[in-house]
Amino acid sequence: MALPLLLLLLLTAHVAPSECGCDGRLYQKMINDLCFNHFKEEMGRLDSGTWCSWPETMETYEGLTNCTCQVALRMDCFWPNQLVDDFFMKIHNTYFHHCALTGRLLSEPSIGILTPFIGASMLITLLMTTVVVWRSKRTEGML
Repeated sequence: MALPLLLLLLLTAHVAPSECGCDGRLYQKMINDLCFNHFKEEMGRLDSGTWCSWPETMETYEGLTNCTCQVALRMDCFWPNQLVDDFFMKIHNTYFHHCALTGRLLSEPSIGILTPFIGASMLITLLMTTVVVWRSKRTEGML
């Protein structure tokens, strides 16, 4: 009950940029109180075995990201910033530290994809060498 009221108060409050600017400690407290607590509640509803499944956690994670952005906008803070980076590092270390990096790392293409490219470049090199040699022998007699 208190979370929606705090969010409503924060979203409707007018903060004049020229009067106060960003208060880092207050911003950190607000994202912890509003965004993190809501995220923690949502993640608690999920089975911890599904935390590494992007389709299962995407909506919750996007909500967290949007919340930190909205709080930053209302408090006249830049977004993203170092506090947000540290905040998300804490989130990842707590909830996603054991998730595999599969699908995120670059990998070499399979041999079936590489073979045509390698073969074509070798054939072009041989063809160009043959043309140069043939052309050079042909012009020798004309000079």
